[in-house]
Amino acid sequence: MTTLPDAAGTGRAVPDAAALPAIRRRTTAVLIASQILGGLANATGIALAAVLAAEISGRQALSGLASAAMVAGPALLAMPLAALMTRRGRRPGLVLAYLLGAAGAAVVVTGAVLGSFPLLLCGMAVFGAGSLGNLQARYAAADLAEPARRARAISTVVWATTIGAVLGPNIAAPAGHSVTRFGIPAAAGPFVWAAGVFLLSAVLVAVLLRPDPLLTARALDGSAAHSAAARSLRAGVSAVRRSPRARLALVTVALSHTAMVSIMSMTPVALTRHGADIQLIGLVISVHIAGMYAFSPVMGRLADRLGRLSVIGLAAGLLCCAALLAGTAGTRHGQTMAGLFLLGLGWSAGLVSGSALLTDSVPGPARAAVQGLCDLTMNVAAGLGGLTAGLIVARAGYGWLNAAGAALLLPLAGLALFTSRRHGTRETARTATTE
Repeated sequence: MTTLPDAAGTGRAVPDAAALPAIRRRTTAVLIASQILGGLANATGIALAAVLAAEISGRQALSGLASAAMVAGPALLAMPLAALMTRRGRRPGLVLAYLLGAAGAAVVVTGAVLGSFPLLLCGMAVFGAGSLGNLQARYAAADLAEPARRARAISTVVWATTIGAVLGPNIAAPAGHSVTRFGIPAAAGPFVWAAGVFLLSAVLVAVLLRPDPLLTARALDGSAAHSAAARSLRAGVSAVRRSPRARLALVTVALSHTAMVSIMSMTPVALTRHGADIQLIGLVISVHIAGMYAFSPVMGRLADRLGRLSVIGLAAGLLCCAALLAGTAGTRHGQTMAGLFLLGLGWSAGLVSGSALLTDSVPGPARAAVQGLCDLTMNVAAGLGGLTAGLIVARAGYGWLNAAGAALLLPLAGLALFTSRRHGTRETARTATTE
């Protein structure tokens, strides 16, 4: 690769124009492969997490703690992981996330074998780090993307999760059957398989994600010369405060994720109450995950062509429709499946458009910190949502949970409309003016 000294005078080598397309292709290929594996591991474990929690605790009202733990863990890890990436790049951060996911899966299995609910929840919290790795990979895709194609770059990596994520719930049953002979509960079997897949993903990223996309992007735009203070969490918070669009982006990602996690996590419990077996539950979750990932390139193209704000409005509408369908389905499992598909589609629209808008709206040096702040916010919000979801279903029912999810989206729709009218309905992808 031909290189030349960077303009900032730091001595860092930067790729020339001829080398950059090849680096983009290599980075994208590695991220796609890691997303497939990470999606497989995450979805395999998530498929029966609530069922396993109810089984070990003996109380259905506590089943929502499984999803709460799996988003609380990433919330606690989001900023340390962002700090690591800020200092050393995307590759060590992603490797650490996948290794933690594997370790968490092992702890979940240990808790299930011992019948320890607290240990089970601790394992699920650490297991959630794997999903944090998959989420952070979308920003790695944006690091080297051209501004006008940033949403599509994010959506391509998000889309890659489809393959593993759709397959994951459908192998939950054979994964469970494969471990019962060793005295491991069937519902914990998916976590055994997930541990091995996360380890494979960590090795892949460690070996092949070179050069590091974040460090390369900094060398290209000269932001490597900025001080550590310019890349700190405080700088990230200040950047969000100064930008109404960044605030909208953060709210979009957080509320979309919270609504999705809250409703999705309790759907297996609701289906079980209405007589669904494990195969049907796996199919419904697979369709939901297909909605989350399979159409993300469409959302990316729409966000680049029509504007981020238009797709944020679409996300709010899709999520509300999903809550209406799922919440009124009852024993009509086909309607539940349709609702969960729209739930995934709305999440995809919100994640892609929100992530692209966030990256557009803050200066380059602070982006890694802001992105970590975004994932911290979305996981804290979703953790509270998952915790509350179990209580709502136990006390009022699954229909009321969906009604609460729809109500949660009203502020998002109003904020998107206000920002759209203030700044114009048609957006163009662009970097922050300070960049």
